[in-house]
Amino acid sequence: MGQGEFRAKLMRCFDDLTARVSAENGDWTVKGFIDIYQRIYTISLDTKVLSKVLELLILPVLAQFAETHNYELVLAQAQNQYPDFSLISRDDEAECIALDIKTTYRTGGDKNGHVRVNGMTLGTFGGYFRTRDRPLNSTFAYNRYTAHYVLGVVYSRVEDIDERRVYRIADLDDIPSVIRDFQFFLHEKYRIASDRPGSGNTKNIGSTTFLERLLNGTGVFAKLGEAIFDDYWMNYRTRSMARQEGFDAPPYTNLKTYRAYKKRGAEILDLPEDDIETEAGDGVSD
Repeated sequence: MGQGEFRAKLMRCFDDLTARVSAENGDWTVKGFIDIYQRIYTISLDTKVLSKVLELLILPVLAQFAETHNYELVLAQAQNQYPDFSLISRDDEAECIALDIKTTYRTGGDKNGHVRVNGMTLGTFGGYFRTRDRPLNSTFAYNRYTAHYVLGVVYSRVEDIDERRVYRIADLDDIPSVIRDFQFFLHEKYRIASDRPGSGNTKNIGSTTFLERLLNGTGVFAKLGEAIFDDYWMNYRTRSMARQEGFDAPPYTNLKTYRAYKKRGAEILDLPEDDIETEAGDGVSD
């Protein structure tokens, strides 16, 4: 199955996904956690908790998709393992698709009227992303995957929820949902990536924080292509990484400075070959 065909078929599951997570009025179908005494505890707005519950709701739909289209669905064996799901075609073993589930919430509009979201991390730009020929905190080697997709969920948070309150089953209709108004998107990772890290000093690729770009897959690398995305992030250095390697500062910090950096290197290639001298042989010295 080609990548375009894979995406089109998985997007046909969006109605099923929406029905799993959203009531007719837009509220989340999940109201809380229940114990054996039928007490219901309100879910907090902790993004990690919300993301995991949403992933559990999505999993049965993905399992049905895999069965229908003859994929083996392989789940990550650890929380920090990439990707969340690997789909291996039983018709063509060369086809192996990475699928990460990502969630984020709307934060309001900016001064230009664009809806913004909190953003997401799209995996490390170290580890398996740079060491691509063997598994390294990943289910399979990065190069084993023929495509890297993100299945995303965008929602709005409901403020002023009393997380201390405990409900009974009889109160189910009165329990407020902590999130609502869901939108799904499915794009290859490079199409929604930013040119900045995801958060703080972590070595994670950040996503765009514009809702429209998330939904349409029109991030800063979308027109440049996956090869540029790979080269940019495989060679990206934080300040601490640059210092550890003996440099005063990173070679670039965004796509504009990346372009200038690559242009400086390319200028050497414009010199006539006879003007370039070398004292190094073809071998590699110790």
